[in-house]
Amino acid sequence: MTTHANTAPAHAGNVETISAVLADATTIHIWLKATPTGASAEISASVAGREIGRLVVSNADEFEQHSLELEKGGRTVLAYDPTTTLVSVAYAFQQDVLSKGIQILHSSHENAAPTVANGYHFRPPFGWMNDPNGFGRFGDHVHLFYQHYPHSLRWNTMHWGHAVSEDYVHWRHLPIFLFPSADLSARADGRGGAFSGSAIPLSSSEPGIRVFFTEQVKDRQPEEQIQLTAVSRDQITAGAEEIILPQRPAGLDLTLDFRDPYVFRGPDGRWKMLVGSRDRAGGVVLLYESGDPDGASDWTFIGILHREDRFGMTAAECPCIVPLDGPADDPTTRWALIFGLLTSRDPQTGRRNITAATVGRFDGRTFVKEFEQELDFATDAYAFQAFVDRSGPIGIAWLANWTEVSKKIDFPTAMTLPRQLLLQQDALLTPPVETVATLRRGLIDESKLKGQEPVGLGNGAVEIVIELAAPGATFHLELDHPEVGLGVQLGPEGLIIHYAPPNGKETPRYIAVGAKPSTLRIFLDVGSIEVFADNGRWTGTKRLPGFAAVSTARLLASAGNIAAATIWHLEL
Repeated sequence: MTTHANTAPAHAGNVETISAVLADATTIHIWLKATPTGASAEISASVAGREIGRLVVSNADEFEQHSLELEKGGRTVLAYDPTTTLVSVAYAFQQDVLSKGIQILHSSHENAAPTVANGYHFRPPFGWMNDPNGFGRFGDHVHLFYQHYPHSLRWNTMHWGHAVSEDYVHWRHLPIFLFPSADLSARADGRGGAFSGSAIPLSSSEPGIRVFFTEQVKDRQPEEQIQLTAVSRDQITAGAEEIILPQRPAGLDLTLDFRDPYVFRGPDGRWKMLVGSRDRAGGVVLLYESGDPDGASDWTFIGILHREDRFGMTAAECPCIVPLDGPADDPTTRWALIFGLLTSRDPQTGRRNITAATVGRFDGRTFVKEFEQELDFATDAYAFQAFVDRSGPIGIAWLANWTEVSKKIDFPTAMTLPRQLLLQQDALLTPPVETVATLRRGLIDESKLKGQEPVGLGNGAVEIVIELAAPGATFHLELDHPEVGLGVQLGPEGLIIHYAPPNGKETPRYIAVGAKPSTLRIFLDVGSIEVFADNGRWTGTKRLPGFAAVSTARLLASAGNIAAATIWHLEL
């Protein structure tokens, strides 16, 4: 949840104002920079008509972050001259921000979150978002950090955004958690920043979070990417970072790819770390371990845990590993090792940047593969990250794919629905978390869709449940989207998400070859479709362009193929 100021910026001559009624003991974070006129940027802050501070900034290359502290609340006004001063973001929060979230005071045209009033997927309150980071439960809250650039809807210098939830579906936005170094923050040139990573709790006697992340600095010698750690004792603000892995392991002929540290407790009780990399043969997942009970230091390279070279991939990205069917210290427990195959391309379907899920046994130093599968057949569930919660392993992914990203266009995105990870015989299932069912607000239809009549979907935020008379019974679900051809089909080849852009550009075939499910849950939201067949035995996720909803659905099938079909309206 994010609250918004009750008044928009006002204009008075050459002065613009941002105004809101704020409580006592409020903190304001604001980003500003100078326009190219050569004059300094300046903004004044007043409460109840009394000026309490003035900020002056000379940098015209990138927005600078500053803080204002209000001892006494009241009508608060931030005033500036738009001919000399640009303001990107301003938000306010109090000490209870974990339970109440931030209050957005201002965002600009360049970074404002799209208006998706009825959406139920997680989106940032402003700016760009990609990989989930540090996904885990700390204290009473599930924390989601994510790759974030606050000042635009396009990728640039990376920060860590932050949100918390109690149920995985209702989220509260928190202050930006991690910032790039001062040098990287000074220019909007995309040279790097605080790249992806993970988080663990501090020791049981001390509340807080320890995060691990990659610092990227393009063209830095000898290492562009190194691994850092930082501690947050209040779960809101990160302290000073410390370098824990200053260089790649020697003697492996690795490329400069060395990123995305994922830290977890191993079968022997010691902290382990996975790092994605690449050698001349393909992607590799590196394994480290620490003898420090806090994971703050003493990291030692163990070896290459896993190698992957399919589909012409380069680096293994965003690796994670979780125990599936038992506790971590049980040698019979099987683990899921999941990572992205960067730049991969399946020659049979044209699908890019596939995510692999490899299941096997992990003894703390070696991983023995038993079977592998694709995590998502439509490939728009990238940078998947998981942890073991009270009910078992839960994961989430970026609902997008790098092949569609362009530096020339805005690219607002969401996260996937959080997903369980379940082991069933020799298959990894990824159904949505059970709390997704609480989004159901009303039954739209339980007869017309089965009867092959078109059904209106209202605002387009729906769940469609199809029960087949027999496994693999064929059907075609037509979905009317104003910008793309869209549908879901089950046929002799398998389960397919049809996606056809209006420009006629050739697109991949999003297919789960050989799938013969009995039930399907299809989630439609503004900007996305997610298909879970047979409790997530086959899962497909596709980002949709624009912010128009699917308006109608029609189910076509041979007589007797459909046992039941229902449509539920979903709402946060």
